[in-house]
Amino acid sequence: MNSNPYLQQMKGSYLFTEIVNRTKAYTASHPDARVLRLGVGDITRPIPEPLIRAMHEAVEELAHGGTFRGYGPEEGYEWLRQAIIEHDYRPRGIDLEADEVFISDGAGSDLGNLSELFAPDNSVAILDPSYPAYVDTSRMAGREIIFLPSHAENAFVPALPAQKADIIYLCFPNNPTGTVLTREQLQQWVDYARENKSIIIFDSAYEAFIEEPGIPHSIYETEGAKEVAIEVRSFSKSAGFTAVRCGYTVVPRQTGLQGMWLRRQCTKFNGASYISQKGALACYTPEGRRGILDNLAAYKQTAQVLSDGLRSMGYDVFGGVNAPYIWCRVPQGYTSWSFFDHLLNECQVVCTPGAGFGASGEGYVRFSAFSKREDCEEALLRMQHVK
Repeated sequence: MNSNPYLQQMKGSYLFTEIVNRTKAYTASHPDARVLRLGVGDITRPIPEPLIRAMHEAVEELAHGGTFRGYGPEEGYEWLRQAIIEHDYRPRGIDLEADEVFISDGAGSDLGNLSELFAPDNSVAILDPSYPAYVDTSRMAGREIIFLPSHAENAFVPALPAQKADIIYLCFPNNPTGTVLTREQLQQWVDYARENKSIIIFDSAYEAFIEEPGIPHSIYETEGAKEVAIEVRSFSKSAGFTAVRCGYTVVPRQTGLQGMWLRRQCTKFNGASYISQKGALACYTPEGRRGILDNLAAYKQTAQVLSDGLRSMGYDVFGGVNAPYIWCRVPQGYTSWSFFDHLLNECQVVCTPGAGFGASGEGYVRFSAFSKREDCEEALLRMQHVK
């Protein structure tokens, strides 16, 4: 048996696993410490009640012979796919067909699995820093990676690849930097993909946090994007489904990949659960939407608290306006990991070291506004009293 040599060569620890391990080691030696976790982008507010009620009703249906159901469609129930089109796309002038929308068990799965559509010799362009899964799944497949440095000096808008990239991962609003692209800037990427016959995998997990006008909520708001772009979205950050697991991916027919993705899903995926899809459908009811907006407003307020507090202490801060993440430059003399250790040991505050997102993330840390507001306020107070 020969194992995957590319997987063997990868680091033994995933970024967020390393953060958990270091935090566990600290709490084990300081059992009385109240550690404030502002690192991992996990949800802290409960799922809105209308969504919970819909999932309870779905569970009850499965308990009775007349309403029980087994396997659903691998691509998801059409009633959810139609609701997504009607509420997320059509109001923005984007027309889609139901068979171009695929329900999944979360954006993370699809972002990795989409790699299977492409030959191993395809090159991949990835913004640096970026969500680690883009890099890890590309390395698992043995692909050439073209890193595109993104930092304060280029306003976190990297130049287009100097060489041809077959696959391009874009995430906006961006994780980890919290920054965005204008429609004109995003159009440049679409034009590049059309000219080079590339495919863009567009991670739109944080679309619900966009507040400023002129910022596209979907890549399909740009001309020609249906020819070259696959869009991945999640109910995790908007509706609080991190534990429920439900998302969706749009693969337009014009990409030439829609049929391939359907074939892949039918072979390797038995579909998202009926319960999670009923909960997702409730996101589009008026009362479900109100509950989601209330939670989003709370996270946005927490992002503002974090941004203002860090700036008042003299830190260079980016993001936090159209995204739930605050990207913060570390003080002189620190690396990303040494500043992480400093905050953990001196302030009992957990952040995410920027170096874990790529070489260009060195010198930064990420704070998450998904934390409780009172924890963020307490963290800022602790940081004020520790140099």
